[in-house]
Amino acid sequence: MSEEIEKENAQENEIKKEQENKNVESTDSTDKQADKKEKKEKKVKKKSKIEVAEEKVQELGAKLEEMNDKYMRLSAEFDNYRKRTLKEKSDLIKSAGERVFVDIFPVMDNFERAMQAMDKAEDKAAVVEGINLIYTNFADFLKRNGVEAIATENADFDTDLHEAITKFLLLLKR
Repeated sequence: MSEEIEKENAQENEIKKEQENKNVESTDSTDKQADKKEKKEKKVKKKSKIEVAEEKVQELGAKLEEMNDKYMRLSAEFDNYRKRTLKEKSDLIKSAGERVFVDIFPVMDNFERAMQAMDKAEDKAAVVEGINLIYTNFADFLKRNGVEAIATENADFDTDLHEAITKFLLLLKR
């Protein structure tokens, strides 16, 4: 019986060894399969990284085009604004000059009439009154165009207030 028990034990041991070998082989094959899967996944990840990078490059290219378009439009808009304001400024200067001349014509007409009346006038008081009216008319013209008298009697000379007078005097001297 002991021989039979020993044979049975030996058979059991052999069966256990075979199973262990199978287990080792199956774990080796599963390890190999897992390695293959990992390699495939890495390739897929590499592809996806490349694809992600390409998509990002395309997005950045689109953003660049959009920003470049916005810049060009803004630049053109600013250029148009600059040209428009220059034109408006020159038109304003031109029309302001025209308005001054149109407003001063009545004063000039009154002076011409007064000069003609001086030659024929016998009543000097009427001539003086006419000149005073022309003076008042001219003073009103100056006020309408923003020129006002400055009180300067017994006052110190102030270059900020008297600048127009100094320039005017300089122009008269030339």
